[in-house]
Amino acid sequence: MAENIMNLDTVALDEEKHALVILDQTLLPNEIKLLSLTDQKDIWEAIYLLRVRGAPAIGVAAAIGVYLAARDIEEDSYDGFYSRFLEAKEYLASARPTAVNLFWALDRMERVVVEHRHLPVADIKQRLHDEAVAIKNEDIEVCRAIGEHGLSLIQDGDGILTHCNAGQLATVKYGTALAPIHLGRERGYQFKVFTDETRPLLQGARLSAFELSENGVDTTVICDNMASQVMKNGWVQAVFVGCDRVAANGDACNKIGTSGVAILAKHYGIPFYVCAPTSTIDMEIKTGEDIPIEERPAHEVTEMWYKKPMAPKGVKVYNPAFDVADHNLITAIITEHGIVHPPYRENLRALFDAGKQAQHV
Repeated sequence: MAENIMNLDTVALDEEKHALVILDQTLLPNEIKLLSLTDQKDIWEAIYLLRVRGAPAIGVAAAIGVYLAARDIEEDSYDGFYSRFLEAKEYLASARPTAVNLFWALDRMERVVVEHRHLPVADIKQRLHDEAVAIKNEDIEVCRAIGEHGLSLIQDGDGILTHCNAGQLATVKYGTALAPIHLGRERGYQFKVFTDETRPLLQGARLSAFELSENGVDTTVICDNMASQVMKNGWVQAVFVGCDRVAANGDACNKIGTSGVAILAKHYGIPFYVCAPTSTIDMEIKTGEDIPIEERPAHEVTEMWYKKPMAPKGVKVYNPAFDVADHNLITAIITEHGIVHPPYRENLRALFDAGKQAQHV
């Protein structure tokens, strides 16, 4: 494959074609294919089917998607335009229920419409364009900042375990949980990374291992149930994971299996870090108990990666896409504004009350 994955933005806006451009992650690692999407149905499907995935990337895709929807609204009156805009916003919001960035980005775009209601509709559309581009550019800066803070917690040569994919493929650039590794690689650090396979969609084996290998990082894929043995062997000095939503008390919702990794890390005395842009911290959610957990189709478990079904026909399947790591299991939450330590309820609130100024709490 001629194109290195690290040279591509996972999500982008094609200004000339007025299209959302995404890297189709369902085809990786065997095929690198960029999709150019203009129809709202196709954008919704891309989010639902995980062609674009990862909380930050979903947020950027939603922002660009709702801008494209607004651009096509043929209404000159503000009320007519706003009504149609809300329809488009609600449609995209229905694609995934758990990742808060989806709703955060769409709400941010709606604020642009509301705050500029006094302007002509054409000018509001331009403001929406500018906001979508800003959200994309901010994601790159946020991820780089998370990488800098995370890199301060590890040393050259460390073994690092990660679960699912919270790397460049889950954002526009760098990633969240993998950002410290990518930044360290730029500076010549030699980490040894273990990527959980991450059943049932194999984001660790297909995506994290792929992008890390493309960047020249020493990478070993392990099945999810091998993490305990790898930790027991002394090969892991830190765990870095991403998240789709953090509750006000520090409970972190991430790809299914993350809570098990957190429990193992606690048992073996290994620091467990959650990399969370502030856009994924939902102060309106008191605890992880209140976070809606998406349940995915059964065929992802029984058929998706097999030539023939690997389970008895008609057997019941429970396929939650996420679980919640209790705040008591989390060593620190790494944001773009600093590293937050327990007690999380007080310190996350302080982070927001301080206007998200750079701090280490």
